[in-house]
Amino acid sequence: MLPWILLDTAQIPGGGALRLKRRGTEFSIMLGDNELMNSRLGGSEAALAELSAARIENRPAQKILIGGLGMGFTLRAALAAFESSATIEVAELVPAVINWARGPMAEIFAGSLDDRRTKIHAGDVLRLIQSRRAAYDAILLDVDNGPDGLTRAANDELYQGAGLLAARTALKPGGLLAVWSAGQDAAFAARLRKAGFAVDEQRVRAKGVKGSKHVIWLATRPNK
Repeated sequence: MLPWILLDTAQIPGGGALRLKRRGTEFSIMLGDNELMNSRLGGSEAALAELSAARIENRPAQKILIGGLGMGFTLRAALAAFESSATIEVAELVPAVINWARGPMAEIFAGSLDDRRTKIHAGDVLRLIQSRRAAYDAILLDVDNGPDGLTRAANDELYQGAGLLAARTALKPGGLLAVWSAGQDAAFAARLRKAGFAVDEQRVRAKGVKGSKHVIWLATRPNK
């Protein structure tokens, strides 16, 4: 078996470091001993975009915010699933991840960063959410392995009451907050409901019909 080769290391604002590794045509992004993502396992991240697109179809000139660029699974699926008139904004906290997408991982990104609908924002998705009011038809979050700040403690705020209320404010009436997680979290689902969202929890496979199951919360803001 081919060995893993370390390609680059990137510091996360607020502490910690990401490592980009390659083995043949396979890529992995690691945080310590945790593999955050692997280029062979992106089914559930793609489903984050596909399920969201199905929930908000027929809304004109859709405006979408994706939190976390990662390996581009969600972005590529969003470009395929949302309407051609949509704008898809991607917020990525770690600038090196954007550089990796244009450099060593350019082949798997398949030109998605250069699509006219794609807008890349180098910065904290929470700060972007907090600065917007009724701006987005959907906010898709995949910045941690679940609704807690794995990559950095400051991300906890995204999943607590104030962060969820900020997301609701940033959504248009009837808009959707979709959150990816490696596993279930009943307390987070309860916080979504407390923040005023109607919540649907979906289980999806990481790869085909055999991969491990991940969770996607589809939380809809009321129309009022």
